[in-house]
Amino acid sequence: MANTSSRTLRLLSLLQTHRYWPGNELADRLDVSVRTLRRDVDRLRELGYPVDAHRGVDGGYQLAPGAALPPLVVDDEEAVALAVGLQAAAQGAIAGIEEASIRAFTKVVQVMPARLRRRVDALRAMTVPSPWGGETGPTIEAAVLTTVAQACRDAERLRFSYTARDAEQTARHIEPHRLVSLGRRWYLVGYDLTRQDWRSFRLDRMREPLGTGARFNPRQLPAEDAAAFIRASIENLATPYQVEALVHAPAGTVRDRVGRWGTIAHLDEQRCRLSMTTYTLDWPILALGSLGAEFEVISPPELVDQIREWSDRFGRAAATGPHTPTGPDDTAA
Repeated sequence: MANTSSRTLRLLSLLQTHRYWPGNELADRLDVSVRTLRRDVDRLRELGYPVDAHRGVDGGYQLAPGAALPPLVVDDEEAVALAVGLQAAAQGAIAGIEEASIRAFTKVVQVMPARLRRRVDALRAMTVPSPWGGETGPTIEAAVLTTVAQACRDAERLRFSYTARDAEQTARHIEPHRLVSLGRRWYLVGYDLTRQDWRSFRLDRMREPLGTGARFNPRQLPAEDAAAFIRASIENLATPYQVEALVHAPAGTVRDRVGRWGTIAHLDEQRCRLSMTTYTLDWPILALGSLGAEFEVISPPELVDQIREWSDRFGRAAATGPHTPTGPDDTAA
């Protein structure tokens, strides 16, 4: 039988990796009596860990949420995974957690034994970060991610405002299924109750997600898993346009205005190249027009055609001059 200290740590580790343990099964895993198990649980409570006990024949134990976060017990593989995950989060696409991730990463690595620290250092040194598809990718709010994740976990219906690819805004009522991280983008797979079909949603286009409190019985996803569903959805989309334009303005000025939505390459003090990947050509026209600078379209040819169409439309509006709608009162004698 292990000594009391090591057994207590083992008990804590088991409680942290399992939502609920029947008492007899937990005692068997620790190779102790049920009475000894109760004493070990009391010892954990004295150390600040909130352990709930359920009485009766089917009674057992589970680690409950507390007022403060107590120390966690992780094994070697979990420690390495935790460090690598924190490092990725510090460079990732979730807004507002970069600094906290760096602090947590520093704490984890500081207390690691040398053999684990070497593994983390090797992973860090031999990994080259690469943006998905050459893009830096959009960022999302941490609160959006956690709200959606909790709704998936609890099978709770979710409401949110969503901006589609064509900039149309709609209100959605969803039965959330799973979150998928693909490249630097996060997606939600869920059943759309209004459209009565499965849909995928990019979290960076989601606004004010709110759990409704209504539970649901999970439906059968029409795919092998959520990741396969997302990949199939992306493959079914129209081929995106690769937009490139030469802008007669400093790179810093252009980057401040539209850099989040494209890549800006410095050419000289007064010129830069703007590159964008988009499924609609309306947004590049708006972005280029907002710069207040001369520009030349490099590609695609369809963008030039659409600019001409916009030009004709604006020209007709300018030719007619200001127009005041007339109503019944305006025509009265």
